[in-house]
Amino acid sequence: MNIKAICLGALALSVLSGVTFAGALDEPDNMQPFFTDSSMKTMKSDADFKAAWGAMPKEKQEAMKKECNDAAMSKPHAEFCVKVHLIGGNS
Repeated sequence: MNIKAICLGALALSVLSGVTFAGALDEPDNMQPFFTDSSMKTMKSDADFKAAWGAMPKEKQEAMKKECNDAAMSKPHAEFCVKVHLIGGNS
């Protein structure tokens, strides 16, 4: 009985905490300004990217830069993170 309760508790915790793992790069509202299409497959030009980056609040910029500096978080967003490093800096 104790093992079953522990397993169920661990499962519930992993399901509930899974939502907290989503970061700034996983939020469509944060990413949409950098893409030309609603499917977010085609990135905007460097000039438009830079304009969208400049219009973003500093807190979101910092969160995105932090995630782009994390290899695991940036892997699915590699092309975006390259532009962040070039235009937004990699501090």
